[in-house]
Amino acid sequence: MLGRALAGLRRYQMAERPPPMPPAPIVARAGRASLRDYGGGGTGPAVVFIPSLINPSSVLDLGPDRSLLRWLAGQGVRVLLVDWGTPTPDDAGQDLAAHVESMLLPLLDSLDRPPALVGYCLGGTMAIAAAALRPVPALALIATPWVFSGYPATARDALAGLWREAAPIAKQLGLLPIETLQAAFWQLDPARIATRFAAFATQTDIADFLLLEDWANDGPPIALAAARDLFDACYRDDRPGTGRWAVAGQRIDPAMIACPILDILSTSDRIVPAATALSGIVPHAISHRIALGHVGMVVGTRARDALWLPLRDWLSQQGRGC
Repeated sequence: MLGRALAGLRRYQMAERPPPMPPAPIVARAGRASLRDYGGGGTGPAVVFIPSLINPSSVLDLGPDRSLLRWLAGQGVRVLLVDWGTPTPDDAGQDLAAHVESMLLPLLDSLDRPPALVGYCLGGTMAIAAAALRPVPALALIATPWVFSGYPATARDALAGLWREAAPIAKQLGLLPIETLQAAFWQLDPARIATRFAAFATQTDIADFLLLEDWANDGPPIALAAARDLFDACYRDDRPGTGRWAVAGQRIDPAMIACPILDILSTSDRIVPAATALSGIVPHAISHRIALGHVGMVVGTRARDALWLPLRDWLSQQGRGC
């Protein structure tokens, strides 16, 4: 296995890359964040996708046949995407709440009418806060952690140890480099990563693999305060899941969100286990379970049937009700 994995890694490093997808135009800005317009139409509200701070948002627009955003726009959904931009050391004090309060909410407020929200991974955690602070018509979550105590104790201990090692350097830089977060994800599921590269050593169609791995190994750093929040307030203390996370001076209680909530989660996701899902503690959140991995549920060969179509249909139903 190790030899095949190393051979796959060498092949990955030497392979010629396909061209990236062209960026969508920017229609609004708030600080370093911006809102990109993917088009679409229809009579329902616009749908704003909120990606994680970890790794680029391009996983939602990965390639011609792997773009959830462009596919939905082609289905008549008005699609917009939050682009968090690249933080600098001057942004060291921006915690997760500041990302919601000073960037996400102003972007949402720039639109003519309240949009529906779709959050992916940590972007979903922030989308929950935005939906608690703004009257949005619908909220969909994809592989979103909320009850961080749902992570296995071994994973939380490993992440705490990684942060203890990385924190001194992050404090000096004012930023947490993406390489540290990559190490964290390796610890959550090391065997699957080795298996993936071993399979790639003899794979014939490599374009999608290259796009996905380049995405996974790329991305801007995270502001120091946001990284501290992620490791301490979330993974260690579970402030969101215990009702102790505050944004804009208000504690975020997802049970008070009045709009319909769709919680799409994976039964095989080790990055965001199903036990961390919001629908486990909020009765009116509809749980939609998928047996695909954290990334495969968005861009895999079965993603269209498992996630894209159900999400489109649910958003269309909410649009007819607005």
